[in-house]
Amino acid sequence: MSTAISLLAPEAIWANFEKLNAVPRASKKEEAVIEFIKDFGLGLGLATEVDSIGNVLIRKPATTGMEKRKTVVMQAHLDMVHQKNADVDFDFETQGINMWVDGDWVRAKGTTLGADNGLGVAAIMGILASTDIAHPQIEALFTIDEETGMTGALKLQPNWLTGDILLNLDTEEDNELGVGCAGGIDVTFKACYTPVSSKGRTAYQISVRGLQGGHSGMDIHKGLGNANKIMNRLLWAVADLVELSQLNGGSLRNAIPRESFGIVVINPDQEDIFTESLAKMRQEILTEFAGLEPDLSIQYTAIDAPEEVMPSEDFKRLIYGVQATHNGVYRMSPDIEGLVEASNNLAKVTVGDGLVQWECLTRSSVESTKWDLVRQLQAVGHGAEAAVEYSGDYPGWAPNMNSPILGVMSELYRETFGHEPHVAACHAGLECGIIGKHYPELDMISFGPNIRGAHSPDERASISSTQKFWDYLCKTLSQIPER
Repeated sequence: MSTAISLLAPEAIWANFEKLNAVPRASKKEEAVIEFIKDFGLGLGLATEVDSIGNVLIRKPATTGMEKRKTVVMQAHLDMVHQKNADVDFDFETQGINMWVDGDWVRAKGTTLGADNGLGVAAIMGILASTDIAHPQIEALFTIDEETGMTGALKLQPNWLTGDILLNLDTEEDNELGVGCAGGIDVTFKACYTPVSSKGRTAYQISVRGLQGGHSGMDIHKGLGNANKIMNRLLWAVADLVELSQLNGGSLRNAIPRESFGIVVINPDQEDIFTESLAKMRQEILTEFAGLEPDLSIQYTAIDAPEEVMPSEDFKRLIYGVQATHNGVYRMSPDIEGLVEASNNLAKVTVGDGLVQWECLTRSSVESTKWDLVRQLQAVGHGAEAAVEYSGDYPGWAPNMNSPILGVMSELYRETFGHEPHVAACHAGLECGIIGKHYPELDMISFGPNIRGAHSPDERASISSTQKFWDYLCKTLSQIPER
C-alpha cells in the first residue's frame, strides 16, 4: 500500500482507513477485523465489548462541558464487499487492499476499495482517538455482516445501547442527509439435473466481461448491463445448437454482476451456424450498450470438450427461467420523486455437477411491494420447475421528516455550506431500519462522503469530500442538544 494514503487530509480518517484496509474483512469472515477494532478501543483505554454475534461497542465519555448533551451512537459496519477483476491476482483473505491516489480520488488496484463502509469506520476511530474534538458521550457501534445479510444488526445484543441519537455513517453522497432506506430479501432458485454424456466433440467458452457492475441498490436505476442477463441472451440465441456444460455468472447478491462465463458443446457440423448466430447476438448486444457500457467484452473461444452436459430439457427450463426473472427497477416511489421503491438484482447464476442455482436480492421500501415482487419471482420458479427459497429478510427504514437531529443537521449544513442539503431516502439497505426495530426511540440519520462505484473494482472515494464530511461530522457532534 502507498504510505501517501495515511498523509491525506484529514489524517484522522485516512490514517485509520489505511490501517483498517490492511485487515481482511469479508462479510461472514470478520474475525480479524473484530479483533482489530476491539484492540483499538482497548488500546485507547476505553470500555470495549463484543456481543455474541461479533458486533463491537466502544464507549467514550463526553468531553468537558458536553456531559449534559444527548448520548450519540456512531455506527458503521466492519465488513466490505470483496470484488476483483478476473485478470487480477489477489487473495482477499490474506492481502490488504492496494490503494493509490488518482487526483481527488482514492482507488484500489483491480479490487473494491472498501470505502463502503471503511471510511465510516475510520471516521469513528478518529473521533474515539481524538483529544481536541468536542463531543457528547459516544457509543461507537461497529456491526458485522452488513453486506450479505445484516446479521450484526439483526442479532444486535438487546439493551446494549443507551444513546438518544444514531449517526449512521454509510451514505455515499456528501450533500445528502439520509432519513429512510429499503428493506430486502434474498430469493434463490434451485433445481437439479442428471448430467449426460456430451454428444458433440467441439466446445466453446463464452465470456461476458468488462461491465461496470456497481451497487445493486444505489445503481439499479441506471440500466447498467447485467452479465447474467446478457449471457442468457447469448445462450438463447444458440439454444437449439448447443448443450450447456457449465455456467458461472456474478459473485455477490448486492453487486450488479459484471462477468459471466459459460461452456457449451456443439456438433462439429453445426459450428458455422453456431458462430454466425452468436456473432449476430453479440453485435446486437454491443450496439445496445455502446453508450452505457463501453468496455463490455463478449468473446467465444474454442476449448477442449467436457465429458458431461445438461440434458436439453433442463437447459431450456434454465434459460426460460432466467429470461423471466425480473432484473432492475420494479416500481418507482409515487411519494418521493426519483426514489426507486422496489427492484430486483439477478445476482448469480451457476450450473455444474448436477445443480442449477440463480440468486436474487429483492429490495423495497414498501413491504407490500416487496412481497408482490417476491410472488412474481415465485411464479417464475414454478414455471421453471425450480424450488424457490427465501432468506435474509430485513425491514426498511421509514422516513421521519420531523426528526430532531434532522432539524439540527439541516440548519448546520445550510450555515456551513450555504445551500440546502438533499434530504432523501435511498434504495440501499441501511442498518438503521433494523436497529430502529431494536431501539424505536432512537433518532436516526445517515450521512457520509462521496463514494462512487461501490461494490465494484471501480469503487473510489473523494479526498476533498472526505474532508468536507469530517468537518461536518465534528461540527455536528459539537451541536448535539442537551437531554
